Amino acid sequence: MKRLILFAAGAMVLASCGPKWTEAQTEYAHNIITQKGGQTLGYSPASGVTILTDGRYAFKDLNRNGVLDPYEDWRLSAEERAEDLAARLSVEEIAGMMLYSSHQAVPSAGGFMGGGAYGGKSFAESGAMASDLTDDQKKFLTDDNLRAVLVTTVQSPAVAAQWNNNMQTLVEGLGHGVPVNTSSDPRHETSATAEYNYGAGGEISHWPTSLGLAATFDPALVEEFGQIASEEYRALGIATALSPQIDLATEPRWTRFYGTFGESPELDTDMARAYVDGFQTSCGDDEIAGGWGYKSVNAMVKHWPSGGPEEGGRDAHYNYGKYAVYPGGAFETHLKPFTEGAFKLNGATGKASAVMPYYTISTGVDPSGKNVGNSFSRYIITDLLREQYGYDGVVCTDWNITYDNLGIEKFDGKCWGVEEMTVAQRHYECLKAGIDQFGGNNKKGPVLEAYAMWVEEFGQESADARFRASAKRLLLNSFRTGLFENPYLDPAVSAEVVGKPEFMEKGYQAQLKSVVMVKNSDSVLPMKADEGKLKVYVPQRYFPQLVNFFGHVTPERWEDAIDAELLRKYYEPVSDPAEADFALVLIDAPTSGTGYSVEDVKKGGNGYMPISLQYSDYTADHAREVSLAGGDRLEASANRSYKGKSVKTVNKSDLQTVIDTKKAMNGKPVITIVSTGKPFVPEFEPYSDAILVCFGCQNQALLDLVSGAVEPSALLPMQLPVDMKTVECQMEDLPFDMECYVDADGNAYDFAYGLNWSGRIEDARTAKYAK
Repeated sequence: MKRLILFAAGAMVLASCGPKWTEAQTEYAHNIITQKGGQTLGYSPASGVTILTDGRYAFKDLNRNGVLDPYEDWRLSAEERAEDLAARLSVEEIAGMMLYSSHQAVPSAGGFMGGGAYGGKSFAESGAMASDLTDDQKKFLTDDNLRAVLVTTVQSPAVAAQWNNNMQTLVEGLGHGVPVNTSSDPRHETSATAEYNYGAGGEISHWPTSLGLAATFDPALVEEFGQIASEEYRALGIATALSPQIDLATEPRWTRFYGTFGESPELDTDMARAYVDGFQTSCGDDEIAGGWGYKSVNAMVKHWPSGGPEEGGRDAHYNYGKYAVYPGGAFETHLKPFTEGAFKLNGATGKASAVMPYYTISTGVDPSGKNVGNSFSRYIITDLLREQYGYDGVVCTDWNITYDNLGIEKFDGKCWGVEEMTVAQRHYECLKAGIDQFGGNNKKGPVLEAYAMWVEEFGQESADARFRASAKRLLLNSFRTGLFENPYLDPAVSAEVVGKPEFMEKGYQAQLKSVVMVKNSDSVLPMKADEGKLKVYVPQRYFPQLVNFFGHVTPERWEDAIDAELLRKYYEPVSDPAEADFALVLIDAPTSGTGYSVEDVKKGGNGYMPISLQYSDYTADHAREVSLAGGDRLEASANRSYKGKSVKTVNKSDLQTVIDTKKAMNGKPVITIVSTGKPFVPEFEPYSDAILVCFGCQNQALLDLVSGAVEPSALLPMQLPVDMKTVECQMEDLPFDMECYVDADGNAYDFAYGLNWSGRIEDARTAKYAK
């Protein structure tokens, strides 16, 4: 061996071994070994890991035993390596691998989900670096052997990269050196106030919501999004995406409609396939084998067997929404995006590497009559998913399903159907159902208790085999993405990759393609000026106090609908409608609540309330007399009906703003732009000369469309109902079963409908997907 000391490209070359490999020390306390014809290795000398050689190639001695074990040999297949390591791991190590952490912010400095401790102090008091590990993170990585971490907010890409390196250094020196596999929920959605500038990068590229991507009706664009997003994810240290959400959104009131690809089984299926192919596939030098590699991100598709048909639109994060119902008998239809899309990819990886079942009880589906949350159901997980559909990847529960639920309206445990069991018993039920991993659980204790229960019922040999089967599946997702070889990042490179200009440009173009024009009376759009600038009146927006999905309160406020500086780039803003050439009104779709009210309970009611999709006050005269599902130990009645009850929309003022603006403009054009995440009754249509529907995009993109810089091309990924009667009469599990709104121009706001400057869009997309 020849030993060299020199500086090159910011790194110190430590050693070379003939023509095969060279080792360099980076400025970030880890070493990189590059090999001709072999895998690049990254390791931290501080972890205690050393390098072995065989056939003049280098390998990491992850268990520090001085022997090249099969799982350490990157020349073997991922399957061989995973099987070897699964056989070596102790039950305690496997129990840790079955854990998936609670939400981790970097740094953990507070916020509505709470802050972590650094040396027993808050982040602000500790003097810690933003990339340092919290006390809790060190504990669950070291004491509980946890290796799957869910990251939320990060201070910057560089901080995220160094935090990743800190975690990997810690775990590399423990046990068998199993790396951390970090994951994220979707993180590419933009904000209305973000401004695109091609010359400047961003924290991450900005794209429409999944529903907005669906509105493009372009699977190729979604696959491209996956390719870009996966590269940014890997630069952040993220190797698993807790996405896509491919629930078939057949219930228009569902809170999580916004995260889906809409209500069409065919479109959802194609979008699911494209998304997973984009995220999972590595090409060229980045590929290790079988399409997997260093640019691959495991896609955990959710939520099996679909969370879309929730009764009344109430969501199963809460007890009051735990039942999915199938009045139309369309259970099999909801499986199609999984079985025909995510499990039948065009790319070499073949299928999504992981699946997350939803919280829901799929009412009446199990032939045995057992009604429990999907992750507790052997019929849902083993009989259907694994055996009937042949799925052999990881199955991970949604978060916190093994914790106790203390109230119908509480955002705590989601142990639907097994409320009377202990925490350990719920883990055991999941294992018997076929689950591999427990979302939101940082502690291995209950998993080990479940192991002991398995031993008692089926014997130790059976228990060990069951645990090792899950371990192999979990390990595969780290071997195939190259984490065992090099889990380390260069923070400077991460800062360059995440949000780089070309990615920002792609995201912005996708936003432009996601906005649907549903009305354009007398071709009022585009609003171009031949000379000078047109004058525009944009009324301020009122935002009522809202409580979001996790209970975080946003205070009421008035704001400018569009930043004046941005608006001046297109038009001359005026505050007097009499001076304006046209008006531009930005509103949100109606928001009425979650479908449950503690106040109703205090008044002697059952607590269940309508979810309204209209701005006007609503009384549910056409709701069911008796709910299709119900029953809970905390309720006196199993009937969750809300028939005859009334609700108000919190943003009814949005409708009034459009009406007032129409009157103030005295016949001059009023352009209404509505931002939505689910269907709504377009009561503002009679007061609007043109209407654009957006699903999460920047105001700048909207102005590009209004001004004619870009022509609208998107289509509705859902039906817009004529009224709430049709919403109440539709069946939660059936697509396309509402009467659609028809505007003054005679156009029905149906699925796959949209306009461009020439009129109704009819092209290859509508020919393929229109019902």
